[in-house]
Amino acid sequence: MSEAQRRREVGRGEKVMPGIWRLRLPLPWPGVPHGNAWAVAAGDGIVLVDTGIHDHGSMAHLERALAQCNLRLEHVRLLVCTHAHSDHYGEAATIVERTGCELWMHPRHEHMVHGAQDPEAALLRRLEVARASGVPEAALERVQAERSGRDSGIAGIVAPHRDLVQGVELHTDLGTWVVHETPGHAPSHVVLHQPERRLLLSGDQVLGRVSLWFDQGWTPDPLGEYLASCDIVDGLDVRLALPGHGRTFADVPGHTDAARRAVHDILDRVRAAIGDQPRTAFDVARAVFGEALTPVTGGWLLQQTNVALRHLQVTGRADAEVDGDLVCWRAVGG
Repeated sequence: MSEAQRRREVGRGEKVMPGIWRLRLPLPWPGVPHGNAWAVAAGDGIVLVDTGIHDHGSMAHLERALAQCNLRLEHVRLLVCTHAHSDHYGEAATIVERTGCELWMHPRHEHMVHGAQDPEAALLRRLEVARASGVPEAALERVQAERSGRDSGIAGIVAPHRDLVQGVELHTDLGTWVVHETPGHAPSHVVLHQPERRLLLSGDQVLGRVSLWFDQGWTPDPLGEYLASCDIVDGLDVRLALPGHGRTFADVPGHTDAARRAVHDILDRVRAAIGDQPRTAFDVARAVFGEALTPVTGGWLLQQTNVALRHLQVTGRADAEVDGDLVCWRAVGG
């Protein structure tokens, strides 16, 4: 997305059904131009689910989207974050400060705290993972030059007033929403299910189009956790999903099946690419993704490769060995 296109993106609000409004908020990322926050009627105000990223003008975009729904920031009685990524948690500190509301979020949010407290250290950590994965030094130097000094996208760290763990209930005018823990995309990820109306605030667990991202290095097997979370969502009776990005959609089992197929496709291709001879994750990513592995997409696709390799290791289908500064992989088993 060009800078001119980015400037044209503005916050927009729309009613999805009585008592629920979608707040579409701009994002500064190529290929992901906006994300959703959701306003749900609750008594004399609203529950706000997710916040958008903290960026130049981001609070104005949120307030503009609210105003289009005849709402104001002062109507927020409770803030809920489906997970602690910057595009879902970024303005939490500002909203809590301005409204005095509580924040509810899952307690496994250390992945956010690490990046928000010291963005430069977080960048160096990612570069070390990339270096061990075999990424050429020239590419690492380019990434460091481009990304050094960038903000985290988080206004400030605010701890949750209540932990969103399995079974916690959230009361609104549309009934009670029940929390289900769905880690994988992030250790802190949850979905909220309203069983009578068969609604699901799905965060980034299931989207209208498959887009896979996994936080790497915070749990033993994020890809395996994501697959298990797909099973959790499949076990819920859902008529309509309210996702973290894009429009609402039905046929949630069809969408989880599509995500599951995409994951298994990556796993099959990664295992075929490593073979019996040790290869770095970067070599595997080039074999799997080919021309799609560009300076723009490289970090995302290398991350997918690394979490796939880790899952293959956990399930006994791959093994890793250290060769100097590099981690190399080979297939094992049948």
